[in-house]
Amino acid sequence: MPRAVSCSAVQRFDVIILGAGAAGMMAARVAGKRGRRVLLVDHADEPGKKILISGGGRCNFTNLYAAPDRYISANPHFMKSALARYTQYDFLDLVERHGIAWHEKTLGQLFCDGSARQIVDLLWKECSEAAVELWLGHPATVERNGAAFSIRCNDRSAEAPALILATGGPSIPKMGATGFVYALAKSMGLKLVEPRPALVPLTLSGDEALFRTLSGVATEVVAHAGQSPSFREAALFTHRGLSGPAILQVSSYWRNGEPVFIDFLPDSRSGWLAATKRDDPRQSILRLLEQSLPSRLAAALAERLNISGAVGGITDRTLALAEETLHRWAFRPNGSEGYAKAEVTVGGISSDELSSRTMECKKIPGLFIIGEAVDVTGWLGGYNFQWAWSSAVAAGEVA
Repeated sequence: MPRAVSCSAVQRFDVIILGAGAAGMMAARVAGKRGRRVLLVDHADEPGKKILISGGGRCNFTNLYAAPDRYISANPHFMKSALARYTQYDFLDLVERHGIAWHEKTLGQLFCDGSARQIVDLLWKECSEAAVELWLGHPATVERNGAAFSIRCNDRSAEAPALILATGGPSIPKMGATGFVYALAKSMGLKLVEPRPALVPLTLSGDEALFRTLSGVATEVVAHAGQSPSFREAALFTHRGLSGPAILQVSSYWRNGEPVFIDFLPDSRSGWLAATKRDDPRQSILRLLEQSLPSRLAAALAERLNISGAVGGITDRTLALAEETLHRWAFRPNGSEGYAKAEVTVGGISSDELSSRTMECKKIPGLFIIGEAVDVTGWLGGYNFQWAWSSAVAAGEVA
């Protein structure tokens, strides 16, 4: 990586980009390759730090099924233009041009065979080829100076007619994430959609704290909450509550006070308990559950159903109620594990403020906002990286 050069005079660029993460580096690459003089700034000591920890260190860099209906926003149409103009296949082509081996894990999720470092190196190589200048290690202050934007970063100052905000949201603060972009947007009179943690474990308390004894137990379920779609993936019990891919997915839609519904036996046909009563009346609920679920979970669910003995001695109505409960088990989380464990942020800068084609602010010409900072949040599984790439290209092509 290049070393920052100290300079007391104001340096002039065509584009200044705040945030050297996925979106920021992609935007710098695109703008730089257009011949723009680009400055990329980050308070971290190296670019792409969140990329390096993503996907268990292998970076789930996109998803084959990336499409607008896999994103959450107050305006469900806003992301359509950017996603259509720079697709998952465009980024995959870039990955392959750099000789990075990849594999599909599940549900269209694409990962590096090697390390997430390969994605950071790809982006920085492209930026270097485009003569992007990089300032690292100090937070920046921003001012609007007539038709231009001025930044100060420790003892260095720069100015440009275009400013791209790519600083992300406050998720994973241990990596240096902050709400900087929200404060800056408010100071410029821009609207926010209430930010909240997303793709985050949920916590349980009170009577449901019993399930904490299952910490470490996982099973495939179908889960949904509020207005969320149903997600069929693994749920994991933790010492604080619920996690795993299915729970992380519904957490992006979940609102405090709402239940989360889980189908513990998604492959069981309707009336299966009554059918078992006819065919094998000596079976117990516990034994039946143990055929499909981890034994500790089966025991906890059987205890909660409060049904003992052979199914042959239980009324059909009681069995039908038990079946309904198992297919729609309602948990009532008392919260989430917050930004510290959230992979992304729901909400952010309102899309009403931006052009969906260029990501430029309607009120402030020359100001662009991209990536997680915007009120667009993808599902788990590479969707948020694809939004970073797509929104960055939209801005980088015109800034």
